Amino acid sequence: MIRITSALVMVSFLSSPVLAESHLSEGAAMGEAAFKKCQTCHVVVDDDGNMIAGKKAKTGPNLYGVIGRTAGTYDGFRYGKSIVQAGEAGLVWDQENIVAYLQDPKKFLRSYLDDPKAKAKMSFKVKADRKNDLTAEQAALNYYLFLLEIGPEPEMEEPVDEDTATNG
Repeated sequence: MIRITSALVMVSFLSSPVLAESHLSEGAAMGEAAFKKCQTCHVVVDDDGNMIAGKKAKTGPNLYGVIGRTAGTYDGFRYGKSIVQAGEAGLVWDQENIVAYLQDPKKFLRSYLDDPKAKAKMSFKVKADRKNDLTAEQAALNYYLFLLEIGPEPEMEEPVDEDTATNG
């Protein structure tokens, strides 16, 4: 009888819908799935050293707490000249800036700095997600939502319309 009861408890526990559901919003969950492309260069490691996303890549800076951070200021990472200049000029990673940057880093920096020779070390560009019927902007917003939801509470952040991120 104990074996049967234990088996039933185990089956109900394993089939619990709570376990199947993500703690992330739909857009952030889509961003998490897409983050696999980012983990070649980036990690998300919290202040206690816990790996939240990524592998042990060090080509790009740790993205934990990037929302609200001044561009080019993560300690211990050697940034390119243009991103440091953008940070010195006031670039803070908010929704609008991250979404635009992810779609074309070099174009974003050239526009932000008003410098046609500005360069970006990051060559990756978020493209439209045809599988999920998302524009490049919507797909980039999902990356933003993922980083927002897994990171610490930003000091100042505007609300996000998740419907825009997931299916416009």
